[in-house]
Amino acid sequence: MSLSSRRTARRLAADTGLLVVAVAFLLPLAWVVLSAIDPHAGLRVKAPDGVTLEHFDAILTDEITFTPLLNSLLQCGGATALTVVCAAPAAYPLSRYRSRLNRPFLLTILFATSLPITAIMVPVYALFVRVNLIDTVHGTVFFFAASQLPFAIWLMKNFMDGVPKELEEAAWTDGASPLQSLARIVLPLMGPGVAVVTVFSFVMMWGNFFVPFMLLLSPDLMPASVSINDFFGNRGMVAYGQLAAFSLVYSTPVILLYVLVSRRLGAGFALGGAVKG
Repeated sequence: MSLSSRRTARRLAADTGLLVVAVAFLLPLAWVVLSAIDPHAGLRVKAPDGVTLEHFDAILTDEITFTPLLNSLLQCGGATALTVVCAAPAAYPLSRYRSRLNRPFLLTILFATSLPITAIMVPVYALFVRVNLIDTVHGTVFFFAASQLPFAIWLMKNFMDGVPKELEEAAWTDGASPLQSLARIVLPLMGPGVAVVTVFSFVMMWGNFFVPFMLLLSPDLMPASVSINDFFGNRGMVAYGQLAAFSLVYSTPVILLYVLVSRRLGAGFALGGAVKG
């Protein structure tokens, strides 16, 4: 077999593998879309027997959809804002100042990101009971932010390293403080990085089932990630059509957030010509 034939065979094998992976990802999405409009939706991926909007009519109520979605937006949105606000000043000294403690601190952050959430929920639950944060929205927001903060700091620090320090030094010469240079120089220039941290943090919190399930007790405070469990009935009975319709509505805020920040994600760092000499 010639060299060109071997390359062609390897390319075909790689393309086939990628196609298989793509199909594995697309099949669940196809099931959600098709089952949401199928009057006889089941577990299999199939063409709908007809087109109906009854599943959406059944779920678009305050109790089933709107209140849980509002709870999710309040909890995940507040926790995401808190995460980004805390991650920026925490990552700044790690990016701009050299110290013997930088590497151990970064390794500690990396270790914190690998801790399974189930391993720390028991002591967290006991702590929240003692400080009266159990079954509160702000308590859930605090824990969401604390659990996401290590990786957010790691990401923010890496993006911050791409902003030239000379720009800050020019601002310091004009009398700006480090905090002012962070807010007026660094963060505006690393807009794509802030967008990535925001989207990543929001998505990780939005799909979290275990944390609100453990920390919240009142049904009227439950987010959509927990209320989706209501579509799974007893003895294996599942309302597949309503589950698919709810999944589409549940995914909408994440898609909208990505669309809103997509320009920032694709713009890159606007540093061309900023530093000369």
